[in-house]
Amino acid sequence: MKKADIDRFWKLLHALPQGDDAQFLYGRGAAGRLRERNLRRYLELMDRIRPRMLLIGEAPGYRGHAVTGLPFMSVAQLRARPGLITGDPDGDGFEIPVDPPALSEASSTVVWRTVAALRGPLPMFWPVYPNHPHEPGRPATNRPPRAAEIAAGTPVALALAAAFRITTVVAVGRKAQGALARNGVTAIPLRHPAQGGARIFANRLAQLDEEHHAEL
Repeated sequence: MKKADIDRFWKLLHALPQGDDAQFLYGRGAAGRLRERNLRRYLELMDRIRPRMLLIGEAPGYRGHAVTGLPFMSVAQLRARPGLITGDPDGDGFEIPVDPPALSEASSTVVWRTVAALRGPLPMFWPVYPNHPHEPGRPATNRPPRAAEIAAGTPVALALAAAFRITTVVAVGRKAQGALARNGVTAIPLRHPAQGGARIFANRLAQLDEEHHAEL
């Protein structure tokens, strides 16, 4: 992975517009610096794995990504022993937030239960809008990202895909799929695991993994 590529990702991420109801997660305050260190560690581990597939979700949730700094990972996944990414008995080397507002997230649990059964390299995860959108004055909530927010966040996801030379982009949910299409990227649609979609998500991701494995 070229350093210039990942530099562009960080530059775009830190330049995202912010609002009172959309929390920027990285590099500001003790919690933001912890989340950024976790994200840098995650990208380092992904660089070792060289993933071929990138799953792009919608936005960070207050029980998972907004706490840990990592997409589809709650504190429960950070604490996993052995590590979910490296298999190291001491864990993946992520930092655990002190007194986190939540320990687990349903979507993260489903995603990693599914990923554990895959045969190919671990896929990479990222949201189409990486700030945490919440209801005004209520950070412990989630709201759908607005069209303008998605438009602003999509280049960050595309920079990440370019940096890792991703060959297959998967859109987890219709908003991610639409945003990618507007940027000329034809993504494979995948049902979001929330709201009754867990089984469909797991079955389709397993099918995609088998297809990739057969191509090797």
